[in-house]
Amino acid sequence: MSAHILVVEDDAKQAEVIRLSLIPEGHVVCVVHDGPAALEQARRWPPDLLVLDVMLPDIDGFEVCRVLRAECDALVLMLTARTSEDDILTGLDLGADDYMTKPYSPRELTARVRAMLRRRRREPDDDGALRVGTLVVHPDRREVLCDGRRVSCTPGEFGIISAMAASPGRVFTRRQLQRCFGDQRMQTERVIDMHIMNLRRKIEADPRSPARLVTVFGVGYKLIGG
Repeated sequence: MSAHILVVEDDAKQAEVIRLSLIPEGHVVCVVHDGPAALEQARRWPPDLLVLDVMLPDIDGFEVCRVLRAECDALVLMLTARTSEDDILTGLDLGADDYMTKPYSPRELTARVRAMLRRRRREPDDDGALRVGTLVVHPDRREVLCDGRRVSCTPGEFGIISAMAASPGRVFTRRQLQRCFGDQRMQTERVIDMHIMNLRRKIEADPRSPARLVTVFGVGYKLIGG
């Protein structure tokens, strides 16, 4: 599953570590060291995935992510030495698909990249269904099946489960889930939490110990195969 990957990291030694860890996976890897070069390179040769450091000279990683998210659909794995919840939420809200905090293992980074590409490239079912383990979402029919059992969902619950089933394993912040609704004013973060709680009652064997719709503490939620 080779891909064109753009690594944006101002630390030359760290960038080389990343490059050398990705090349054996069969990827074509391009390295740049600042924000303007990242934008120029991405526009010249759009990547499949960016490994994007937050702390960059001239234009930081948040701004690079914001600009490129409006111009292309490349996956974004954000790297940050900042561990505060606000910084992580900022990156995810700007469109990053995943994040890693420094220091990190090169093996974990390659595994994250592999998983992100696998989720992006999975073949859709002939009937348009989204399958995450034994959970099946039919967007056109507005139908949810869990272990073969039909699950009745409110419009709000269906909007959330559809968005998450389209990107299994991706961490969604509450603010991102608010965008599943036309009128975000009525969907406060507390309302999102209530939707999640109700969905867990319907798709989890034990809602108090969820195995499918799990919490990423301090960030939000993700849907995984259960």
